[in-house]
Amino acid sequence: MTALGRIARMTGSLVPAALARPFGAPTAVLFHGVERTIADPAIQGSQHALDAFETIARLLKRDFDVLPLDALADVLKRPERHPRAVFLTSDDGYANTLTLAADVLSAFGLPWTLFVSTHHIDTGALIPPTAVRIFFQHARAGRYAIPYLGHVELGAQPERLEAAGATLRSLKRMAAPKADEAVAVMMGGLAVHGVGEPGALYPSERLLSWDQLRELKKRGVEIGAHADTHWPMHDDQSGDWLTLQATRPKARIEAEIGPCRFFAYPFGQDRDVGRRAWQAVRDAGYANAFTTHSGSLDASANPFLMPRYGLAPQESNLAAFLPVLRANNARLRQWQSRIGT
Repeated sequence: MTALGRIARMTGSLVPAALARPFGAPTAVLFHGVERTIADPAIQGSQHALDAFETIARLLKRDFDVLPLDALADVLKRPERHPRAVFLTSDDGYANTLTLAADVLSAFGLPWTLFVSTHHIDTGALIPPTAVRIFFQHARAGRYAIPYLGHVELGAQPERLEAAGATLRSLKRMAAPKADEAVAVMMGGLAVHGVGEPGALYPSERLLSWDQLRELKKRGVEIGAHADTHWPMHDDQSGDWLTLQATRPKARIEAEIGPCRFFAYPFGQDRDVGRRAWQAVRDAGYANAFTTHSGSLDASANPFLMPRYGLAPQESNLAAFLPVLRANNARLRQWQSRIGT
C-alpha cells in the first residue's frame, strides 16, 4: 500500500461512518484467498482468515450496495447516484475461493468477480511470489546459482524473509521469460533436497481447476482475466509478451467458461503497469481493466486503469474508510496522465 493509502486507512479508522458517508463514491475492492486459519503469514500473506473475511462480508452487506461488475458502466454514467456502490473482486484463483469464500459471499448475497491467471489454472503452477517465498523458507542453507540473479546465499531463517522480498523485487523488474527461468531453478532446488511438491506444503496456495471455475460460474461469479502468467506488465516487457498476456487469457476463459469482459493487472502498482500494457488490454477487447491503485471509480479517466483497494487482513470500519479513498484520486489521475489516457 502507498503512504497515502496508509494515511487514508488511519484517517478512516478515526472518522465516524456517519461523517464519511456523504463523501462516498463508487469503489472497487479486492481480496485473494480465504483460509480457516493462517498458519504461516510469511507464505499465506494473500489469504484472509475465515472469521475476518466473514466480518468484511457482513460490513459490506450492511453499509454498501455491492453490485455485480456488469453494472459498472451504468453506475459510471451517473456516479453521484451510487455513493454506496462497491464492486467486490478476487485475484489469482485460489481453490479456497470455491470451498470457503464463495459460501460466505453467497450467505450474504454478495456478487463478486474472480480474476484468474490462466497459465496457472492450466498447469497448477504456483503464483510466482508464493513460489519464491516457499523456496526461501524451505530450501536448505547454502549457496544457489539462480539465472539472472547470480548466487543466492541462504543462511539463518530470520534473514530469509527479507531476502525473499528483495529477490521478488528483482524478478518483477526482469523480462518475464527470464523471471520464469529463475523461479524454475528455485523449484528445482527444492526438489533436489527432497522438499517434495511445494504446493502440498501449503494447501491454501493451490489454484482452481477449470471444472471448479465452471462451478463458480454456475453460482453467478463473473470470471475475468488476471493475465496469463502472474508477472508485472511494465514497459520493459516485450510487446509480443504483453499482447499474449492480454489475448491468451481472454481466449482461454471464453473457450472454457464463457464471455470474459474484465481484466486485472498482476501486482497493479505504478511500476507494474505500462502504457503498452493497457493498450494491449484495450486492443484485446476488454470492457475495463483494474489496477491496485486506490481511489474512487468515478475519478478514472481511463477505463483500462481503474482503481481498486486491497482489503486488509482485518477491516472494522469500511463505512468510514472506503469514502476516504477518494483522497488518492489526484494521484491516480496524475499517474494515468503519465502513461496515457
